[in-house]
Amino acid sequence: MSKTYYNTEDLRKFKNITDWSEELGEKFFEYYGSVFKEGALTAREKSLIALAVSHVVKCPYCIDAYTKDGLQKGITKEEMMEAVHVGAAIESGATLVHGVQMMNKYEKLSM
Repeated sequence: MSKTYYNTEDLRKFKNITDWSEELGEKFFEYYGSVFKEGALTAREKSLIALAVSHVVKCPYCIDAYTKDGLQKGITKEEMMEAVHVGAAIESGATLVHGVQMMNKYEKLSM
């Protein structure tokens, strides 16, 4: 088995971030827990959002966690893939809209 930079075992160690900074780690987990409570959005909707964002920020740990979470919440593979495509569309759109910056700079410099 080849080794990769990301070790799937490390996801279980996430709770240990409090070991090196107890106060900040506890504040993070309190905030994180609050964010994922039912509110204006359902836990299912939040899981889909988290899955899409996980792909945009390219976090394999989050992808694993929110794929599993989504399955537990009854999210279908089609819904998951659609959420990933939404994230990809927003990410690529954000990259392309910055092309306007380049276009503006080009026009300014080439005058």
